[in-house]
Amino acid sequence: MAKLYFRYGTVGSAKTLNLLAVGHNYRSQGKKILLMKPDLDVRFGKDRIKSRAGLEMQADLLIVNEKSLQGIDYTGVSCILVDEAQFLPAKVIDEFRRITLDWEIPIICYGLRTDFKSHLFEGTMRLMELADSIEEVKATCYYCNRKSIMNLKHVDGQATNEGPIVDLGAEEKYFPTCYHCYRREIDKALLFKLQGMKACSE
Repeated sequence: MAKLYFRYGTVGSAKTLNLLAVGHNYRSQGKKILLMKPDLDVRFGKDRIKSRAGLEMQADLLIVNEKSLQGIDYTGVSCILVDEAQFLPAKVIDEFRRITLDWEIPIICYGLRTDFKSHLFEGTMRLMELADSIEEVKATCYYCNRKSIMNLKHVDGQATNEGPIVDLGAEEKYFPTCYHCYRREIDKALLFKLQGMKACSE
């Protein structure tokens, strides 16, 4: 039986670079692959899958919902690679599971584990529940040498855990951090905000 894989990591952990390398390996062997990504990810162009190292490929399919995957002839496809899987609805992950069974095609999903508020994304949660293989793509903290497990958001140079969950950005907005540094930066930002409010009230 073909497997459903989930490879997760923080921002800056080279997840997309890993995906592109896997895709290159398949294609160099003359094998057919399908590259997919959520329709909402337009950071590097609507149909582009691009790593921070500069490597890129064109996506074969932009996913809006589970219907995006239906009615497709998957004959001859050796592997399906999915970027930014955390943004996908749970029903799309269910559809991936069905494709691995009905078409016997392995599907490798890459994405974040948690958002900048430290909560699981919907797509991530369903992958954690259904994937045959769950692997961590490791990276180090932006501030120290510990392993990063958090995605720290910045607005105007200040750490924050406020705002909409889906807020696209790259290294100018999100830093990979360990929990110790994440908590320290959020606490510093909160203190700065409280001091500002106090000054305004005086």
